[in-house]
Amino acid sequence: MDGSDHPALWREGLIARLRLRTARIGVVGLGYAGLPLALRFAETGFAVEGFDIDPAKVAAIGAGRSPVHGIPDARVAESGMRAHATAEAAAGCDALVICVPTPIGTHKEPDLAAVRDTLAALASYLRPGQAIALESTTYPGTTEELVLPVLARAGLRVGEDAFVVYSPEREDPGNPDGTVARVPKLVGGATPACLAVGEALYAPVAGSLVPVSSLAVAELAKCYENVFRAVNIGLVNELKRIAHAMRLDVHEVIDAAATKPFGFMPFRPGPGLGGHCIPVDPYYLAWKARELGVPSDFVELAGRVNDAMPGYAVARLRDALDEHGVTLRGARILLLGLAYKPGVPDTRESPAVEIFRLLEERGAMLSYHDPLVPRFPATRRLQGTSPDLASVALEEEMVAAQDAVLLVTPQPGMNLELVRRAARLVVDTRGALRGAGPGVVVAA
Repeated sequence: MDGSDHPALWREGLIARLRLRTARIGVVGLGYAGLPLALRFAETGFAVEGFDIDPAKVAAIGAGRSPVHGIPDARVAESGMRAHATAEAAAGCDALVICVPTPIGTHKEPDLAAVRDTLAALASYLRPGQAIALESTTYPGTTEELVLPVLARAGLRVGEDAFVVYSPEREDPGNPDGTVARVPKLVGGATPACLAVGEALYAPVAGSLVPVSSLAVAELAKCYENVFRAVNIGLVNELKRIAHAMRLDVHEVIDAAATKPFGFMPFRPGPGLGGHCIPVDPYYLAWKARELGVPSDFVELAGRVNDAMPGYAVARLRDALDEHGVTLRGARILLLGLAYKPGVPDTRESPAVEIFRLLEERGAMLSYHDPLVPRFPATRRLQGTSPDLASVALEEEMVAAQDAVLLVTPQPGMNLELVRRAARLVVDTRGALRGAGPGVVVAA
């Protein structure tokens, strides 16, 4: 279709193809957010092209295997989607959805390299009649600052022959209710025409749509929903330190408060934040606020409190060892759980990795057990110096030989009864073994 003289034809033609499901969808980034979305598009009748710079993921999908924990191989094999390590096939896509990582740098600044690299790779294949949707979590203004100039340089007119959308991913790995098919989907467009295209793009796959007035509203809403959790987790992590000083069980306090049927939502303390959003979003929002000259005191304070939790866990472990006449340096310590939360193998920003680093600095003799993380991952926290360790089997003799067991993430199927029975000392950062006996120190 040549709609150059009638820009509305580009929009109407694309919307029609999306509604008829004859549009071809490209999803860039086939990880925890991108692969489920690509499969959802395929399962609702769209032809799907997937793109990822990781050749192992591309090969796995090409062989009908899932590279993401929790997604069955059969879903991938039956989807009919094709995966590519290069961007040439993007030219044939009517919509390109970007789901690449947006971590923070070493100084807590936004790291948008993956978004920039993706846009650079796609630039040669952009054409009239396409929609570009960004799903990666980021600060307000990113889509306008990064995506629109790329389209302009390609000679495309946003809202006329190209359509820009921001619709943040809301995947919750390991939670069957936290999928694109069940969760309301925010959609913001660069123009009203872009919003109309965005609604047509996501209506077939989302649980419901929540259109908003601009790209920045959708970006800020995504930041806010995760900062909300980070601030409240920071509050309860601070409360646990106060409760410990008062010799009170913070979980009993939370349970008591949670009986109020209005105006309260329970959050649980832990060893720190992990995952792809909650540890990152506060810093994205605080960075933007500083750029605007606006204070973000609550946001930054919550970040500092939560970042301090791995150190607090190590301090509680050291104190517990001291009471048993054992010094931390040279102590044999078993970490239980490297993933950032139960039920997934995801170690992104996991507090367990930071705890491992702190204990290694202090001279502890370390091993770990995580049935979903068979080898110690390469992580940003350890900056390429990850130890060459494999998960050890959880056996009674091995547990009994440790000076202490540090429970960081209780994975499904982890035999905590064996740990309680065999360990000399357990320091529990999640409250999973409350009331288990005198050998358990609850540091949560």
